[in-house]
Amino acid sequence: MATILQKIAEQVLSRTTFSSLAMDRARDAAVDTIGCMIAGRNDESVATLTRAFDREIAQGGEARLVTGGSASAPLAALINATAAHALDFDDNFHPARAHASAVLVPALLAVLTSGAVTSGRRFLESYLAGLEAQAAVGFGVNPSHYNRGWHATATVGSIGAAAGVARLLGADKEVTAAAMSLATSFACGPKGQFGTTAKPLHAGIAARNAVDAARMALAGMSGRLDILERRQGFLDLFGGDEAHGWEGLTFDETHIIEGRGLVTKRHPCCASTHRAIDALLDLKQQHALAADDIVRIETKVGISAARNLAYPTPADEMQARFSMQYCLATAFLKGSLSLSDFTRREIQRPEIREFMPRIEMQSYSPEEEKGVERLPHIVTVTTRNGRIYSKSRLHAKGSIEAPMSEREREVKFMDCLRWANRHASEAAFQRLGALAEFETLSRDNAFWSLISDGPHPRPGP
Repeated sequence: MATILQKIAEQVLSRTTFSSLAMDRARDAAVDTIGCMIAGRNDESVATLTRAFDREIAQGGEARLVTGGSASAPLAALINATAAHALDFDDNFHPARAHASAVLVPALLAVLTSGAVTSGRRFLESYLAGLEAQAAVGFGVNPSHYNRGWHATATVGSIGAAAGVARLLGADKEVTAAAMSLATSFACGPKGQFGTTAKPLHAGIAARNAVDAARMALAGMSGRLDILERRQGFLDLFGGDEAHGWEGLTFDETHIIEGRGLVTKRHPCCASTHRAIDALLDLKQQHALAADDIVRIETKVGISAARNLAYPTPADEMQARFSMQYCLATAFLKGSLSLSDFTRREIQRPEIREFMPRIEMQSYSPEEEKGVERLPHIVTVTTRNGRIYSKSRLHAKGSIEAPMSEREREVKFMDCLRWANRHASEAAFQRLGALAEFETLSRDNAFWSLISDGPHPRPGP
């Protein structure tokens, strides 16, 4: 009887045809992640890694760095994925409860070495394989695993991405299952690190783990193929009290990116804030609300979201990304959120600090959440004249239920380039949009010139 990892490996390698919709969404996710990776390359979390590994980077390697230069494939995956997740602007994938693309895209890019040339289409097919594997692993443990406190980007993400890297490297089903088994031994990442530079590092570690696991498996190393479901395996140790396992796991004819999709982030902060931000901006527009009108803003969110948002009075830009109070106050006062709102100078603006105490957050009870995959986030505004306005959002802007337009995606990409002190050329966005048509991708060709043009100073405080 096949184990869960063998079933997943069989599925992701036997799916050899993909719809145009699946390919388009994979391309959009890759381009969005590359934009986030470029934007994050000057973040302190990335600068710390380049200092830590300066000798290895000075020696160069087979894989390109978004910061400029090159390094070994595992180190490139570590640095580039940390950059992709550094500003919390990268996408979310609900079936895995993970920042799927911030792990997958840099991991796949890292193995595009000078001796490993592939096509844009094969790159995207490997991305889709890794995404489907992440969803399948997440199926057995989430949301219990995530609610227990595990950062699934670093756990589920690592295991699933190993399958994508293995596919890109030409592994067969046995090697792909072995790669996922090894990645299971690497999986870790507590959500208690949210609000620190260790949080984006989780994506970097997961990408590095995926590269290492796939390469080790190709060299002949293996682990137990029932490590997900067996006693003292992933489900047993990581699943949490309500994880149901993989007994009902099935694979649809259409890829999961078609039915569930990804959520492209509209706001550069924790996704736990996004539905509340969207609801508040809806209310502001619908009722022409001004700051002086507001007495109180109450939010009701999921339990895990409330736990994620642990900084009601943030002390720095990283904490601000995990502060409902800061994100809602800034979005309301400015009408939107951008990367420039998350600097040490901006988070201390008096008008924002004065507005933040009007914002309260509560969560659903365990009884309300029991047996429900997803509940809406609710924002209630009380005005000085006694009027009360309420708005709920089940889906954030950027989901397939409320998609961003092509122009909105482009605007986001340009914001990322400007933040990185790159020339914000629409041509780069358009050229990356033709990713599936690239005949060859390697560390040495024009594709990488769209991503890295050397180191740049970090924007001002």
